[in-house]
Amino acid sequence: MRLMALMRWLPWRWVVRRAARSQGFMDPLAVMARLRRFGQPSEVAEPIELLRAGMIFHARGLINTRVIQHNLDWIWPYWIEQQFDPHSPAFLPRAFSITHVNLTHRNWTAVGRPDCAALPIIDPRGLVTPLIDGGSVDAWVRGADGEWLIPSRLPAVDQRLDRGDDDLSVTTTAETGGLQLVSRARVVAAGDGHRLECRYTATAAAGGRLALALRPYNPEGISFIQRLDQALGESPAAAWQWRVFDEQHVMQPARFDFDTHPERIDTSDYESGDVAQQLAGESADGGDAGVTPGRLDCDTGLLTAAAQFDLAPGESRSVTLSVPLPEPADPVAPASWAEALAPAAQLDVPDADYQALYDTALRTLLLHSVEDIYPGPYTYKRFWFRDAAFIIHGLFNAGLLERGRRSLARFPGRQTRATGYFHSQEGEWDSNGQALWIIARHHALTGEWPPGADRDEWLRVIRRGVQWVARKRLPADSDRPEAGLLPAGFSAEHLGPNDYYYWDDQWAHGGLRAVAERLRADGEPALADWVDDEAADLAASLERAYAADGGRLGRPVMPASPRRRMDAGAIGSIAAGFPLQTLAADDARLLGTVGYLLDAHRVNGGFFQEMIHSGVNAYLTLHLAQVLLRAGDADGLALMDAVARLASPTGQWPEAIHPRTDGGCMGDGQHVWAAAEWVSMMRNAFVREEGDGLVLGAGVQPRWLAARTGFGFGPTPTAFGSVRVRFEPTPEGHRVDWRIDGPGPAWIRLAVPGQPPIDRAGDCRSLEMPEAPA
Repeated sequence: MRLMALMRWLPWRWVVRRAARSQGFMDPLAVMARLRRFGQPSEVAEPIELLRAGMIFHARGLINTRVIQHNLDWIWPYWIEQQFDPHSPAFLPRAFSITHVNLTHRNWTAVGRPDCAALPIIDPRGLVTPLIDGGSVDAWVRGADGEWLIPSRLPAVDQRLDRGDDDLSVTTTAETGGLQLVSRARVVAAGDGHRLECRYTATAAAGGRLALALRPYNPEGISFIQRLDQALGESPAAAWQWRVFDEQHVMQPARFDFDTHPERIDTSDYESGDVAQQLAGESADGGDAGVTPGRLDCDTGLLTAAAQFDLAPGESRSVTLSVPLPEPADPVAPASWAEALAPAAQLDVPDADYQALYDTALRTLLLHSVEDIYPGPYTYKRFWFRDAAFIIHGLFNAGLLERGRRSLARFPGRQTRATGYFHSQEGEWDSNGQALWIIARHHALTGEWPPGADRDEWLRVIRRGVQWVARKRLPADSDRPEAGLLPAGFSAEHLGPNDYYYWDDQWAHGGLRAVAERLRADGEPALADWVDDEAADLAASLERAYAADGGRLGRPVMPASPRRRMDAGAIGSIAAGFPLQTLAADDARLLGTVGYLLDAHRVNGGFFQEMIHSGVNAYLTLHLAQVLLRAGDADGLALMDAVARLASPTGQWPEAIHPRTDGGCMGDGQHVWAAAEWVSMMRNAFVREEGDGLVLGAGVQPRWLAARTGFGFGPTPTAFGSVRVRFEPTPEGHRVDWRIDGPGPAWIRLAVPGQPPIDRAGDCRSLEMPEAPA
């Protein structure tokens, strides 16, 4: 308090301005004031959490700028090799760029187990980063004739995700000339913990060497390696060991265990250049640096090393490198993949791509819900209510209720008791609606409040959350277009600068409606009536704003906010259609907004988000598909196909996709929200709740029917019980069967695209669907 008072008393603004001008700089306070004018006045200019993450991100970018462009004779990761290559479509001029960051190939795939919180990542050319934000291991092959196989410099490799009965691994195969390298990375259980296991198999037709190289970088850029200790292994399974320290020398060292003793090891500090240059100076079958235990330091933190293994002509040789992984703070019960996937809804369709993407997405959801809900294994390995709501929704749709419940149990501890704000980032006013909605969703599916608190505590959590919305809203008795809405905020970062976003208000309204319904079902009519009144009042404010938008813009659409023109930020305003369903499926404003977005912002078949992301966004494209298919518009099927085509070879979607390279250009390289949306899309393709009824088959692709084989989905939880749906061919068309383990809906509609809809009473469990006329 004394410091605050002193800051108010001191003429600090004058001091800052004078200091800046005396050094020839622009007045920073004037610049900040100008920047704020581009958004609506808000109590939070930008969440401190995002500022902190951005500073870390661009601090690395500054280091990248200092290191990379002056050392292009090094061997770099694939994204650098492409982004700095003037012949590549990924090339970015450097010129006045202050930071060099990965903007063209933000692609990686995590490996792990359903009971392991650590998430090693593998880039598109097999570079392995075992520990988050750490250095990496690469592998190269050098033939006896001096020919090199360097995967990051090859125009193409074969990479796939292997899903075994109790395994998940990434295999990368690279070939050139007479050289071949196959690397396979996976996480295995080891005693009471887990280890990353990387197996490298190399072949050189004329003989040569396999080099396993320690690299001071990862898919984001430089990651300092200050010290390397080399020693004999500590167990029979580890013939040789590297212990790697960061620049502080205070962290537990990363340990790399080789199962085979190298024939030669080369090391280098920054002044001596990349260790690869030393390897290039030696013949592949001559010279021997030996393998001597010891320590190497590099003050710059750019230490490199290469352990080399001789290859006999034409013979394959395999070497395994393993890294112990950290365990979660809260121990997790051991689980195999088979056990973790046992309750999951099964997709069975005659479509190999859709099938593989669904099976992969299930594993992505499980990997990122061990400790908490994380929207990515690296850049986004932290919690947001926004991502968590969609990811938990995907888990629920897949029947993985326990994983979602585990995260929901933490929600009360994330709510500020004084205000009722569900806080993951300050200034983001969508979180309360999202938290209330997904809590209510759990109750609708299970008839219970989530674990982590007793019933009375959950009622207090809900009451506080609703009170926050009620207190936070602007006064409704004014002629301002945002009257009665939530204040201007940062909201989802892809919508634009601070504004009165409909996204925030739609989530608040949807959350209030959802919990009111569940409170009434739980025997709390008075509390439910109060929440309903708040929801109705907010809905009235939204309707007034929508009506004003229609007059202002001359057509039935919903811009991002009541003060905006139509732009890509309007994607947030379709939340009322999906997932909230607070607007009718045929609402003209909802469909007008979708029509505008697809007409103005469709690139490569998907939705191109111009703001911040500047890429094709998989999960937002699927939101559009959900709204269209809910309205019976078959264009939603084309959007589903576009998202399937945008997936990486390992079945992942980065947060946004570069329109020319098809690589990631924003966010995490394996975006879990996108995986969750694919799961929800497949579920809703077969069964969707709509009011007090069920809609079946609304996303069934015509080619699945044309395949003349059975297909289906389930069991998936719904508000009416667990549902399975199955299509079987008949001579006249298809028979559609469904099983509901529960009370059942009031009505059922079969709404297969291209077929006339068929309505039945809720107790119906089968019907015949004739072939539609050609």
